[in-house]
Amino acid sequence: MSSRKLKNRWIIAASAVGIHISIGSVYAYSVMTKPVGEIFGVEEGVIKWAFKIAILLLGFSAALLGRWVEKVGPRVSGTVAGLFYGMGILGSGIAVQIGSLSLFYICYGLIGGIGLGLGYITPVSTLVKWFPDKRGLATGMAIMGFGFAALIFGPLMQTLFDGIGVANAFYVLGIIYLILILCSAQYIEKPPANYLPDGFQAGEGKVIKVDFSNIDANTALRTVRFYYIWIMMFINITCGIAIIAAASPLVQEKLKYSPMQAAGIVGLIGVFNGLGRIFWSGLSDFIGRSNIYIIFFAFQILAFYFLPEIKTETFFLIILFTVITMYGGGFSTLPAFLGDLFGTKQLGAIHGMVLTAWGLAGIAGPTIYDLVKKSTGSLVTTLEVFSMLFVVALIVSLAMKVTIAKMIRSQK
Repeated sequence: MSSRKLKNRWIIAASAVGIHISIGSVYAYSVMTKPVGEIFGVEEGVIKWAFKIAILLLGFSAALLGRWVEKVGPRVSGTVAGLFYGMGILGSGIAVQIGSLSLFYICYGLIGGIGLGLGYITPVSTLVKWFPDKRGLATGMAIMGFGFAALIFGPLMQTLFDGIGVANAFYVLGIIYLILILCSAQYIEKPPANYLPDGFQAGEGKVIKVDFSNIDANTALRTVRFYYIWIMMFINITCGIAIIAAASPLVQEKLKYSPMQAAGIVGLIGVFNGLGRIFWSGLSDFIGRSNIYIIFFAFQILAFYFLPEIKTETFFLIILFTVITMYGGGFSTLPAFLGDLFGTKQLGAIHGMVLTAWGLAGIAGPTIYDLVKKSTGSLVTTLEVFSMLFVVALIVSLAMKVTIAKMIRSQK
């Protein structure tokens, strides 16, 4: 295949962003908890179970369907993802209209969650193959879309709820997601075998860094480095979700902010979550993926431990927002790191298996936070517990660094 017949890899990256902006709207779920809860006549905590189910299904559908995604290709899997997610949102509208909470759980949580899992892994595994020279940057762009989605769809949801009613809002949103994901999926395809971008052809120009290995998902499961990265992701997500949950009460308690001011901070968290996804993953192309995670965990050990003691407003917010960038950066650096560690042979399947850490952390983070906060009554003690978890993550990340060094020596 000549280079003139190749699709533009940057348009493929833009298509990946289109998919992730759509499914990332799940992060705006808090906007709908109150109006939906009022319709069903239940507390917001009951409605939040649809979100928990969706995140759980995201992780486990990505794991179970990862091999299928690799087999059928990104256009097919992206199309199926759009159908599941779009139909899940449309079905949620029907559930609201007929007043069926169980149907809402099935549509938003189960059906929508499967669409989330497929939509999440489909574009990033493809981008790693199209951008062997800029893996971190490319996957960071797509996953940045996931992080920024709440800023786009949160206000849109509220406007639709107020203007046309909750059920009709779900219908409009479902159609938007269907169109955006399905159109984006049609342009995405795998690059040809042994693809190299211009200027990187074998024997001339720049050199692509060779992966440490190129193995399938079953073989990856038998390596210690798979479990290292799983633990690292589980802890980073668990603690990140906890600090997001604690952000509003924390700034009210420590900085004496009003609830409205605290809500503004929560909005900014979405901005820094998205910015961190492109910044850290792009930086990982230059300083190495393992070094990025070591920086994450070393910094957050201190940040979680000392944050409640910081009295200076500006310094407090700098530390808080830096932690949030690292939460987002952990997601966006992951696909490129997995490509380095295991190659691109079955990257989608391996990525999906690691994302089970997200599904479990989505439940573990808020649960640990609530249990510790309730038993101690102290935000300080609660954050200290998460600081200790980061100690474990740092030890594991250093062990990963040693493992990688051994692999490099064995290849020489």
